[in-house]
Amino acid sequence: MTSKADTVLKLSLAAAVLIAGTGVGWYYGVVLPGQAAREEARVEAREAAEREAEQARRKAAQRAEAEARQRQESAQLEYQDCLNFAELSYKERWTASCRAQHDADVAAFEDCADGLFATEEGCRARRPIRPDRDCALPGQTAQSYADARAQRKNECAARLQAAQGGQGQAVPQQVPPAQSNGF
Repeated sequence: MTSKADTVLKLSLAAAVLIAGTGVGWYYGVVLPGQAAREEARVEAREAAEREAEQARRKAAQRAEAEARQRQESAQLEYQDCLNFAELSYKERWTASCRAQHDADVAAFEDCADGLFATEEGCRARRPIRPDRDCALPGQTAQSYADARAQRKNECAARLQAAQGGQGQAVPQQVPPAQSNGF
């Protein structure tokens, strides 16, 4: 009976080794490769998500940069328009004053020429007619026009600074107006 028990014990040990080997083989042959594949898929999915997030961040940064560039260009264009308007209104005021002086001179000359004992040459000598453009204006008038132009240009610079939001961009500084006839 010991020999029978010995055979049963050997068979039991062989079956146990076979079952354990099958379990170990199943784990290393089926379970571990499946886990590795799942882990690899998770890593790839995470990397793909990170790439997509990075691309989205880059696109958002490019879009923000393009919008900032557009705002900057728009602010510069508005600034140039504002400066052009300030200069144009200055020149128009100057020309309107010259024209008013010219018209007053013409009226005074005509009044003089309508006189009974007046001659045209005498009236021209007493009442010279100033040009209707590019004339010399009285100092106080010229200075007030120049000051108004400088004020408008400073307002343009302030609007540009506000539009830029204090980004440290250099805003052209306005020089106080010099005494001139504006041309």
